[in-house]
Amino acid sequence: MSKKIKGTGVALVTPFHKDGSIDFRSLGKIVQFVIKGGVDFIVPLGTTGESVTLTKDEKHAVLDYVTEVNDKRVPLVYGLGGNNTQEIINCIKHTDFENIDAILSVSPYYNKPAQRGIYQHYKIIASASPVPVILYNVPGRTGSNIAPETTLDLAYDVKNIIAIKEASGNLEQVSRIIKDKPKDFTVLSGDDSLTLPMIAMGAEGVISVVANAFPKDFSELTRKAMEGDYEKSKKLHYKLHDITGLLFAEGNPAGVKAALGIMNICEDHLRLPLVGVSKVTYNKIAEAIAAL
Repeated sequence: MSKKIKGTGVALVTPFHKDGSIDFRSLGKIVQFVIKGGVDFIVPLGTTGESVTLTKDEKHAVLDYVTEVNDKRVPLVYGLGGNNTQEIINCIKHTDFENIDAILSVSPYYNKPAQRGIYQHYKIIASASPVPVILYNVPGRTGSNIAPETTLDLAYDVKNIIAIKEASGNLEQVSRIIKDKPKDFTVLSGDDSLTLPMIAMGAEGVISVVANAFPKDFSELTRKAMEGDYEKSKKLHYKLHDITGLLFAEGNPAGVKAALGIMNICEDHLRLPLVGVSKVTYNKIAEAIAAL
């Protein structure tokens, strides 16, 4: 499985209608769009999918619909994490994993566990999961960092943990993990803007936000970098540089939803407490898209 979860993954947005209900038709359009654009795997119900504002029934409905539209064309990674270990275990017990290839589980947020707690949290989740587990380190959101020593201990000790999405922004930490990890453990970029340098260091892909709107260019950027063609990858990196910055200027997924709205792929609606980008940023995103 670790060989399948490489290249460009896309952290899918969850489109909403103006009344806040899920726009399944647009969700299907996005899945078709990114697969046609060449992404290697898809990740519904992550941070970008606003999963924390979805009910359990809505999450199951989104997962079922994405699974149906995908129709086994690319691997599917289910975003399933949180800060209540037992609740995650309960969710695993009540999930049909027939068409799910792995789960992406964010490090516990808010309660800020010690490294030993993070280790035990993931070890228990991995023992309960019938599919492989990908760690997700994003200290800017969780309030705590998965130390490289903890990542490496989990990679060596727990067979069912196959990868990490590293979004710490700390290239020294990423370097340490890549240097000392098991051969079959995969490091994925969790920062679109750092994908090229991380692959140059030895990462084997990305779980991207930008690829919702620009799947062809971002997939090609990743593919060329992994092939060692850094000249072509670098050109695509700088082609997407400005739009990438704009999509994160006022938070995720506000920026990418604005872009998808401008591109007539889905409506630009979020669920509170998230709100859309300002008019100034919206206009800058529109100008950048027109330039591309």
